[in-house]
Amino acid sequence: MSLMEKFKNGLAKTRANFSQSLDNLFKGKKIDENFFEELEENLIMSDVGVETSLKIIEDLKTEIHQNKITEPFEVKNLLIQKMVNLFDYQSMEEDEEEIISDSPHVILVIGVNGSGKTTTIGRLAYRWRHANKKVMMVAGDTFRAAAIEQLEIWAQRVGTDFIKQQAGSDPSSVFFDALKAAKSRGVDIVIGDTAGRLHTKVNLMEELKKIYRVTGKVMERVPQEVLLVIDATTGQNGLVQAKKFSEAIPVSGVVLTKLDGTAKGGIVLAIKEQLGIPVKYVGLGEKMEDLEIFDPTSFVKALLE
Repeated sequence: MSLMEKFKNGLAKTRANFSQSLDNLFKGKKIDENFFEELEENLIMSDVGVETSLKIIEDLKTEIHQNKITEPFEVKNLLIQKMVNLFDYQSMEEDEEEIISDSPHVILVIGVNGSGKTTTIGRLAYRWRHANKKVMMVAGDTFRAAAIEQLEIWAQRVGTDFIKQQAGSDPSSVFFDALKAAKSRGVDIVIGDTAGRLHTKVNLMEELKKIYRVTGKVMERVPQEVLLVIDATTGQNGLVQAKKFSEAIPVSGVVLTKLDGTAKGGIVLAIKEQLGIPVKYVGLGEKMEDLEIFDPTSFVKALLE
C-alpha cells in the first residue's frame, strides 16, 4: 500500500467531513466573497485555525487576481499547492537516514497524559528495530509506577534494551544512567519517556528542563530530537500544549496521534504555520506499524483529492 493510500484510509473521518464540504463548494460556484467566506469557514471548522486560514485565503485571493482564475476547480488545485507549501521543511525520511551516522541518537518524548506517548515510543522503537538498529527505551516517567510497567511491556514486545528505576526516583538520574549504559552497550537509538505532565504545572515543566540539561551534560549535542506527542482529537488545545512545551525546551518535532479518530485534520497545518514546529510522524491506526512518516504532499492530496 502506498503512503497516499495509507493516508486516505487513515484520514477517512477527516475526508468525509472536510473533502465533501469542499467538493460542494468547488462545484460551479461563483468565485466571489461568499465563496471565500465559505472556504474560510470550512478551514476553520477543520481545525486549521483562524490565523492560518486567513493567511491561506489572502494568498489565494492574491494569486487568483494575478492569474485571472475563474474556474472553481483551478482554485482547488491552487489550495492544495498553498497548503503543501506551508510545510517547507526537510522530511523525516531524510532525518532518519542521518540518524544512522549519529549514535547514540537520543530522542526525548514529551506530552500530556492520554496523548498516546507510550504507544508512540513503542512504535518508534519498532521502526528502528526493523531497521536493524539497537534500541534502548528509558522509563523517565517515574511519577507513575504504571507508566514504567507499560513501557517495559513495550520493550519486551519490541525486543529492546530497557532502563528503569523505582517509581518516585529522580527522572534525571534515570536518564543519566541510561546514557552511560547506552554508550557502553553500543546502542544506536535511545528513546526516553517523560512524565505525562500537565503543561500548566510549573514544577513539572522545570523537571523537564532539568532532564534536558542533564542529558546534555552526559553527552554533547543530545538529545538530538525532542518529540512532542499531541492527540489530534484535542483540536486547538493541541496548539496550547505545543506553545507551552516549546517555551520550556526546544521541541524539534510533533508526533500527531489518533489522526484516524478525528474528523478534523487541519491541526497539522496550524502547528506548523503558527509555531514553526514540523509534524514528523502521524498515527493512523491501531497496529504497531501504524506510525507513518509525515509527508505533506501525500497528506494534503489525500485530504482534498
